[in-house]
Amino acid sequence: MAAPIIEVTPLAAEKAIELLQSRGKPSAGIRIGVRSRGCSGMSYTLEFADEQNKFDEVVDGETDGGEAFKIFVDPKAVMFILGTRMEYQEDKFKSGFEFVNPNEKGRCGCGESFTV
Repeated sequence: MAAPIIEVTPLAAEKAIELLQSRGKPSAGIRIGVRSRGCSGMSYTLEFADEQNKFDEVVDGETDGGEAFKIFVDPKAVMFILGTRMEYQEDKFKSGFEFVNPNEKGRCGCGESFTV
């Protein structure tokens, strides 16, 4: 069996489910993609998905407690994020999702964008 396109840590899964439940309307899951932006060329996008698009890659996310949700990966992003791990970091100054991508060749100083 092939490795998933993206791996989601249990804490990131818990935070994603929290956000989906607090949205106020039903969601099919979350959508992950990349877009051209920043000084290194690309940045990750993360948004609510109302439905699965025709060519989305689908990955199942799950918390340690067994709560599940769907992750839809934009087909144009697959080759850039293959093997990536989605984490959730929280400290005194910031909190949010972070992507650990083994394909990255570089990242800008502020951490906003990357290159592969």
